[in-house]
Amino acid sequence: MAKLMYDIKVVIGKYTNKDGEEKNRYLKMGAVIQTKNGLMMKWDCIPVVEGGWNGYAYLNPPEEDRSDKPRRGQNDMDVPF
Repeated sequence: MAKLMYDIKVVIGKYTNKDGEEKNRYLKMGAVIQTKNGLMMKWDCIPVVEGGWNGYAYLNPPEEDRSDKPRRGQNDMDVPF
């Protein structure tokens, strides 16, 4: 069975939070998983960013399971139709 090792994320823009601080907006592009044959990357999307994507992405430890609250960019949400 494959094990999720990293989320692949890229900065797609900026936003200002309620305290007036400018923060990065991220998109989860995919994941790195451990398989019986080694590490494998699974791409879910390629970002379309103003000015073009520079090809760099972050490998972050996976977020803890929040199945009660879908994350932005998550592709496995239930669709009601």
